[in-house]
Amino acid sequence: MKKAGNMNMQKLIVLALVGLAAQLVDGSLGMGYGVTSTSLLLAFGIAPAVASASVHLAEVFTTAASGVSHMKFGNVDKGIIWKLVVPGAVGAFLGATVLSHLPASTLKPYISIFLIALGLYILIRFLINARGALKVKKKTGSNVFFIPLGFVAGFFDATGGGGWGPIATPALLSRNDIEPRKVIGSVDTSEFAVSLASSIGFLLSLGAMQINWIWTIALMLGGLIAAPIAAYLVKILPAHLLAVIVSGMIVFSNVQTLLKMAGAGSGWYGVTYTAIAAIWAILIFYTIRRHKRAVASASVSVTE
Repeated sequence: MKKAGNMNMQKLIVLALVGLAAQLVDGSLGMGYGVTSTSLLLAFGIAPAVASASVHLAEVFTTAASGVSHMKFGNVDKGIIWKLVVPGAVGAFLGATVLSHLPASTLKPYISIFLIALGLYILIRFLINARGALKVKKKTGSNVFFIPLGFVAGFFDATGGGGWGPIATPALLSRNDIEPRKVIGSVDTSEFAVSLASSIGFLLSLGAMQINWIWTIALMLGGLIAAPIAAYLVKILPAHLLAVIVSGMIVFSNVQTLLKMAGAGSGWYGVTYTAIAAIWAILIFYTIRRHKRAVASASVSVTE
């Protein structure tokens, strides 16, 4: 009994640390909490619907804390939030309701291809023309873009255990009318409504007795600790560095789906991930060096 109790405590500590790490990534890059946490619960043998429900219940609290933190540091565009929350919540509720009947895996490869294309576009735009890419144009204010984006991102977030950030963040970064830090802050803040709608849908469909509340609380506590730290990182990191990090995260997190679709052998996974990680690290290093040179050049110009 004592040994079993120790193992359970170790699981809870691991879950809390995963929640902390996942929220640190999610809050600073606009994606990652749902995918990371759900993957861990699935590895523990939890059914997909129950895993997604547990993660979304934890996210109700972590996204609330993240939203407050992002607002405090000025990382939020309230106009974007209002355009995303309603279609996002509707999509999330429907996704949670039909999760047990919808073969979401059928569409996953196509979503991954779309996201990788967006990630590469963002990477190229911010690497080739860093200054031009950061010039924010006047907002169009059109709902034609935001309504379907919010609905699709919310739907796949509920059915896949994570998808709001991976879909919404790169789509918004691909535009020229929103600052990268406000994209991340707004996506994170609006995720509260999506998580709440998903949780309601899951509770109505599964029932509260199906949720492992202890594991949910462990994930939640880790996320609550990381939320303000992540929001501060978004405020202080250069916008083009954020864009390069996010684009690499998009490519890295979606390539596995494409490898599976192509029927690649196990040896290709290690080679592919190593190559992507090496290129990603080089580009981050290059972006940091370029930013330092730009700051030094600006300082010289001011003193002269």
